[in-house]
Amino acid sequence: MKTPKRIQPLVEDGIVDEVLSQLMSGKEATVYVVRCGSEIRCAKVYKEAHKRSFKQAVNYQEGRKVRNSRRARAMEKGSKFGRNEQEEAWQHAEVDALYRVAAAGVRVPQPYGCFDGVLLMELITDDDGLVAPRLNDVSMSAEQAIEDHAILMQYILRMLCTGLVHGDLSEFNVLVDAYGPVIIDLPQAVDAAGNNHAERMLERDVDNITSYYAQYAPELLNTQYAKEIWALFESGELDPDIKLTGEFEESTVAADVDLVLEEIKAAMLEEQARQERIHGSEEVN
Repeated sequence: MKTPKRIQPLVEDGIVDEVLSQLMSGKEATVYVVRCGSEIRCAKVYKEAHKRSFKQAVNYQEGRKVRNSRRARAMEKGSKFGRNEQEEAWQHAEVDALYRVAAAGVRVPQPYGCFDGVLLMELITDDDGLVAPRLNDVSMSAEQAIEDHAILMQYILRMLCTGLVHGDLSEFNVLVDAYGPVIIDLPQAVDAAGNNHAERMLERDVDNITSYYAQYAPELLNTQYAKEIWALFESGELDPDIKLTGEFEESTVAADVDLVLEEIKAAMLEEQARQERIHGSEEVN
């Protein structure tokens, strides 16, 4: 097929030898199957910001750290330079996330680098060498559903161990090869500690995956993995290899309102006394 304009520089530089076909076009990128020497890979071409349909992107970017202070200021001001930096940060976020979660034991495509908005990655294939199907296109037994669901819950936990929440996880961005599920599409990965929406997004990720597998194993609807995982995160007890149960008991202890009010009142009196001491010292001087 004709080489897309955005991939042409990679062909000229010898990074890509040939574009074989278009694999898919989504809300933030178009993916192509390419040949790099003797290897078949995929090239993810990110759409420009004004062409993306990814909703509420600002919610996903909250809490992301920018090391260069000049870049951070430009991004805040929204200048042309700042918008370009924002766009580059969005693209490189996926590369960084892929390396981080892979190191934690999450199955994701291996990245080979990002070149001017084009991410080269491993092409996930089935036993016949064809592109692996999305989870949405796979049928399975109840036993397989329970097994693969448990694997993905463990992957969500391990991602959180690296400080990340996928943020857009569903049956449409999980591939399935002979070895099981592979998570894809991470440019919107959320900083769990710095993003106020992180808990809600993790719950949505878990709910999406659970609802899909529950078509084959309805008992999965009774699990509480999101609450269990987030409780481990908040208590500082996260471990990549911890065995999840899917069970979680809500606290039934009612808040002692009177005690809370007494503590607030005591704190206010203490602050009042401190201020009086300060003013008294100033008058003496």
